[in-house]
Amino acid sequence: METDGSDDDTGPIRRISDDVPSPPRARRDPSAPRAPRSAAPRADGQPPRRAAGTPPRRPRPPGQTPPPANRRRAEQDTDTSARKGPRDPKAAEVAAEPRKPRRAVNPAGHGHGHGHSHGPAAPASRRVKLLLIWLLVPIALLTVAGMIVLYPWGKPAVVSAVSQGTPVHGKITTATSGPCLEQGQVQVGTQTDPGQKPCLAVEVSMTDGPANGQAVRLTVPIEPSTPRFTVDDKVVLSYNGGNLHDPSSFQLLDFQRGLPLTLLAALFAIAVIVLGRWRGLAALVALGLSFVVIALFVLPAILSGENPLLVAIAGAGVIMFIALYLTHGLSARTSSAVLGTMVSLALIGVLSALFSAASSLTGLDDSTSTLIQSLGHGIDTRGLLLAGVVIGSLGVLDDVTITQTSAVWELRRANPSLGWKELYSAGLRIGRDHVGSAVNTLVMAYAGAALPVLLYSSISGVGLGAILGSEDIAQELVRTLAGSVGIVAAVPVTTVLAALIASREPAEPAVEATV
Repeated sequence: METDGSDDDTGPIRRISDDVPSPPRARRDPSAPRAPRSAAPRADGQPPRRAAGTPPRRPRPPGQTPPPANRRRAEQDTDTSARKGPRDPKAAEVAAEPRKPRRAVNPAGHGHGHGHSHGPAAPASRRVKLLLIWLLVPIALLTVAGMIVLYPWGKPAVVSAVSQGTPVHGKITTATSGPCLEQGQVQVGTQTDPGQKPCLAVEVSMTDGPANGQAVRLTVPIEPSTPRFTVDDKVVLSYNGGNLHDPSSFQLLDFQRGLPLTLLAALFAIAVIVLGRWRGLAALVALGLSFVVIALFVLPAILSGENPLLVAIAGAGVIMFIALYLTHGLSARTSSAVLGTMVSLALIGVLSALFSAASSLTGLDDSTSTLIQSLGHGIDTRGLLLAGVVIGSLGVLDDVTITQTSAVWELRRANPSLGWKELYSAGLRIGRDHVGSAVNTLVMAYAGAALPVLLYSSISGVGLGAILGSEDIAQELVRTLAGSVGIVAAVPVTTVLAALIASREPAEPAVEATV
């Protein structure tokens, strides 16, 4: 039975077990002179020559174990030098120097080496873990405690004081333009009052609800503020619970948008999963849980009369923990982003509270007035304004803090010898490029949401100062500027936290990214 082995110095070795007989060796001719087994090196440093009359090496019988690689190379060098004669003395001296033994590989992995492992990332050191636990656990406990205290336990659900009716779906079958006639009125003649606004008479066939399959004829005034309905439009009506055969029991409200919104949401989910794969799927799950927190905690707590700013801070904390850790994993890198986000959110909340009070902002606008009318009682409108600032800034802050921590960790991976000061300086240079686009994103988001207000203010003709000082515009300015200050502050805060933590963590191996 033959087995192969290997050694760093000798190369492959064939081992022959005892149960296989060795091949017979060839007998030496007694009359042939015996070759010297070894020869001392000559005084001039040249290798020993083969003795005169020494026969060439005998061929090895089949199956005989070959000599090791180093012995074979020595014999070949000896034969070559014997055939070619004396070589250059300097070359001989170099050849006669003993070779340095190879350094043994430590199987346990100890000692210094220059190779890069491609295994999993090194875990956080014990000191880093303890530091993050002492910093993050109290914040997480306070967030959960805030949710427990602020949640409206046992309180009845708040309903609107103004009846909104029951939504009913239908389809427009006919639509004609004409004078605005009340139910039962008939137009006499073909002449119409030039000053009278026209109306649209539509017939709607119900597709669900208590009047499913029934047709109702409604009159809708044609005004710049009302939608334009045509035949085959799928619409939503409001049923007030009255007589099903009375057209006054129904009111035409809006279009049906369920199908296109569902298709757009599906396209968005597919794009995220295709590009992000498992991380994209995790991001979608985190997004869904964020909406759950808003719908099941933030909205009920504010409607029940709790302080909107405190509710927003607690809700934003929970959303931050869920979104960051679920999307990016439980690691020191993500924990650095969480700390930077919390500090920046606190700064945004403080600045918003100070400058909204200094600017005497009330938080009253059209949508807030409608909310108060529906509630039937007052609400902290300024706190509602501040809550919107905190929640609106959270998404941009997550982007900035994660980008900064990822940049610091990649710098640490590329050059493990960098200290925290070098990591902070390099990461801050990256953050300067990012902060400009992030602030522009926040400003454009608020400007887009307030575009009708901006257009209305621009045509009012009262001057730029009065426009900027109006309630609606001042609210958007506080939202934008306070959020932008928090984003700018998030860059150095998150970078220094990430640099301090990353410099105390074992360097992660550099791996090639795959698409």
